[in-house]
Amino acid sequence: MVFERAAADEPRPGRARRARVVGAWWQRWTPSPSAREVLGWWLVTRVALFVLSVSAPLLFNRGADYPNVWRAWLQWDVWHLKAVAEFGYNNGEPSGAPLAAFFPGFPLLVRIVSYTGIGYVAAGIVVSAVASAFAGVYLAKLAQYEFPELKGIGPNAAMIWYGAPVGVFLAAGYTEALFCAFAFPAWLAARQGRWARAAVFVALACTVRVSGLFLIFALLVEFVTSKKRDWLSLPWLALPAVPVLGFMAYLKQIHGSWFAWQEAQEKGWAREFTWPWVSLMHTFEAASKGHFPADRSDWTWMFRAELVALFVALVLLAWLFWRRSWGEAAWVAATIGAFCTSFWIYSLTRATLLMWPLWIGLAVVARRRPWLGRLYLAVAIPLAAVWAAGFFTGRWSG
Repeated sequence: MVFERAAADEPRPGRARRARVVGAWWQRWTPSPSAREVLGWWLVTRVALFVLSVSAPLLFNRGADYPNVWRAWLQWDVWHLKAVAEFGYNNGEPSGAPLAAFFPGFPLLVRIVSYTGIGYVAAGIVVSAVASAFAGVYLAKLAQYEFPELKGIGPNAAMIWYGAPVGVFLAAGYTEALFCAFAFPAWLAARQGRWARAAVFVALACTVRVSGLFLIFALLVEFVTSKKRDWLSLPWLALPAVPVLGFMAYLKQIHGSWFAWQEAQEKGWAREFTWPWVSLMHTFEAASKGHFPADRSDWTWMFRAELVALFVALVLLAWLFWRRSWGEAAWVAATIGAFCTSFWIYSLTRATLLMWPLWIGLAVVARRRPWLGRLYLAVAIPLAAVWAAGFFTGRWSG
């Protein structure tokens, strides 16, 4: 009986196999310590922004009624993206602006999430919340891949990104978080020489923002200059053009023009082509005191912030050239070029969120020069709070 009981207690082959499968599944899907740290920073910053969304309108908009907490999140482009999700592209201008200016990826996800009954604004927040968590994890992976000698650099880069002065746009119903959720893993795949995977993620990014075009350019430069290029994978790099051409063809059917997106940008946001020096002159004029009425001083300060963002982007570009990071340099240069050829430079502050080399570079500086890291946080955190409060109270926030 003793031997029979011992034999019965031995694991059966089928049970052992199931245990190995479950163990492998658990190990694969359980977040790594680095990912858990990133998600911890994500949660802390989301809570902070939610607190600001409740308190800022009550503190700074005296007399204004905010019976619904989501009202504070319904600002600026959220109106237009909500309108695309709700009405599509062929129902006029329900938000007061030509909706062809917005790519369909983000509004489509918002519409899908809204079927849960939470509403379009809350759905946009949910999409951005999930996307920013995913993007932060991949930003950490990318930072660690680029600088393997700096242990723990990944979570630091994600923390700095979440706490960026314009970090509120990673939480609001804007496209930045979703674009980064596709762009960051795309670039990590490209750096690893996984070109098909990179092309798929870039194609997804191209459904979200026109910035996907700049990402296509950067991917091509990375492929040509990479030691890991595989010419058999070259056809994959044509894939990102498919959603762009598809969107152009769709707008052609509705508005009769292949360039309806650009025409909408020109009509609604004065983004007609302008020589860079003229654009810079217009921006300096807008940043000067007295250019806007006294009750719109937020516009003056935001244009000043645009000039600061341009300076930071140019410094970043010089650093990338110095490191011979040709793909990343192509990405940043294309982004700068696009913003500097409009009537004036604006929304470049938000676009810095898409520049992953900036946040990785700041993390490197903070690791190698801790006092500079502390100085950066001493400036960035108050700015992030002010920026968020401005957004939640309807001020122009870039």
